[in-house]
Amino acid sequence: MDDLSLRLPVRRLRAAYRTLCRAYGPQDWWPGDTPFEIMVGAVLTQNTAWSNVERAIANLKAQHALGPRAITEAPLPRLAQWIRPSGYFNVKARRLRSFCLWYREAGGLRKLSRRPTARLREALLAVHGVGPETADDILLYAFRRPVFVIDAYTRRIFARLGLIEGREPYETLRAGFERALGADAALFNEYHALLVIHGKGVCRPRPRCGECALRRSCPPARAGTGETGSSGDGR
Repeated sequence: MDDLSLRLPVRRLRAAYRTLCRAYGPQDWWPGDTPFEIMVGAVLTQNTAWSNVERAIANLKAQHALGPRAITEAPLPRLAQWIRPSGYFNVKARRLRSFCLWYREAGGLRKLSRRPTARLREALLAVHGVGPETADDILLYAFRRPVFVIDAYTRRIFARLGLIEGREPYETLRAGFERALGADAALFNEYHALLVIHGKGVCRPRPRCGECALRRSCPPARAGTGETGSSGDGR
């Protein structure tokens, strides 16, 4: 399936968004005091819970090391220990250092902010350890670009709603959501945050359909089959 073949129903997407807004209220996501802290969080959150990332970032702050220069100049074993709570800390230390080296060489936030979204995304994807989801987290939350983030929660929720299969290529889904919803960074920001909280607490691998705000529009919930149509990586 190529990206032009996915046509998502705009009304149902917007109806789901309104329902989640009523259920959870504003999310004010992504947590972070600065755009750079958001970028660090996006790198560290790979394959771990956000609470672990918060502990790792707190360690960096305690060491006065939450900055691109401090991270690139820290000995790799020491950096790995600082971010140990985030898991896979040796791998993530190398990835975080690679990201910070690129960030400094590219001129930092001011110069990177001048790049068009497509060029900035291409550059991010060329950084060691930065995949599509991480790149899009950074684009949406740190640079406030209208890029729709696709994650396991997005796949699972919309597969259960019957709007996608759930196993489409990342770029197919991203293009489909962006085309259906229009280029709206504020909407994408809030929608993604709502999908995360809903996927974590209710639309889990073993769903809590009785608590689901979307159950009236969810075929498995209406049928009482719960897990039918689930997808994603089990987060």
